[in-house]
Formats: sequence, C-alpha cells, structure tokens
Amino acid sequence: MLGLDLSTGVGDVVEKIEKLPIDLFAEILQSILVHLQDQNRAVDLIETCDKFQRVGINLDQKAVQDVIKLMTYYFRLAAKSNLSAEVLVSKLTECSSKWSKPTLQLVHRLWTEHGALVHAHQEVLTMASIGQLVDMQWKLGMAVSSDTCRSLNSPFISVLMKIADTSGDMSYKSFEMTVQQFQNFYRQFKEMASVLETV
Repeated sequence: MLGLDLSTGVGDVVEKIEKLPIDLFAEILQSILVHLQDQNRAVDLIETCDKFQRVGINLDQKAVQDVIKLMTYYFRLAAKSNLSAEVLVSKLTECSSKWSKPTLQLVHRLWTEHGALVHAHQEVLTMASIGQLVDMQWKLGMAVSSDTCRSLNSPFISVLMKIADTSGDMSYKSFEMTVQQFQNFYRQFKEMASVLETV
C-alpha cells in the first residue's frame, strides 16, 4: 500500500526523517496537510528536494518521496478513522521505534491543529466519492446482436472510460450507445464546453 516493505522500509524512512532538521520536516508535514485538505494539488517533490539540497541535505528523490508517502499514508489513516493526535502518535511508534520525542511532538501538534479539517475533507470525499476522468476511448462498430439495437447491422458506439477514484485507484467503465444516443451525448458535451468557455 505504501510502496514500502513495512518490516524494514518504514524503519529506514524514519531514520531519514530523524536526520532532517525539525523545521524542514515541519514544512513537509504542513505541505502534506494542506494537500490533504485539498488546498493544493500535491506535495511538490522537486521543490522539496531542492530545499533539501540548498540546506546541505543529500537525499535522493526516492528517499524524499518515501518520506512524503509514509506521512501522507499515516495522516490519511488518521483522517479516515478520525484518530486523535495521541492515537496517531501511538500508530507511528508501533510501526517503528526509531522516532524521536521531538519529531513525535511535532506530529502531535500539527495533527491537533489540522486533523479535524483533514478529517472533514476526507468525509466529504467519501460522501461524494466522485472519480476523475483520466481517459476516454471510443470506437464505431456494427451490431451483430445487442440489447439496445433493434435491428442487426446497426452502427453503435462503444465507449471505454478510465476513472481514478478518490484514493487514486484506477477503474474502467464501458458502455455502448446507438448513434442517436451518441449524438445526444456529443451535444451535451458541446454544451458543457461552451459553458466552460464563459467561466
């Protein structure tokens, strides 16, 4: 789930976190919390790596990405389960004994300040559970047998949509339309496009 080996990977990431200056780690956590409140698209990995290099910390992109993934995972877990700051800190110490007291205190303080907002946003996402259209493909075919086409040898449109759900998992939805249904579908998309141009 994290893209890390939970037995050894988390400990290695925590060791890297503990080598960071506390104010720099606080900036990363703030960026993650802002992202989880949907006030920013994502934590900028390149910008974060550049910050590290400017202050003399040599971590490669994968190491920085692992830090961001680990903390995002635990903040999301805490938001979805509505965990208190104390429970979040205990979850962190369960995954690794390498956390220092100042780092855990920082996480506790930031989650106390921002946890309710992140939880509220996660609740909205869960209730809405609206995915994002990533890709759409279509093809024109000739019906040999179909539930919606009355006569054989009727043209139809087959549509395949790739959708990312709120957790980032991809799913595919497919459906078929008659030419008339497709023309109506096209008109609706054209109307949406013209409305968007006025915004």
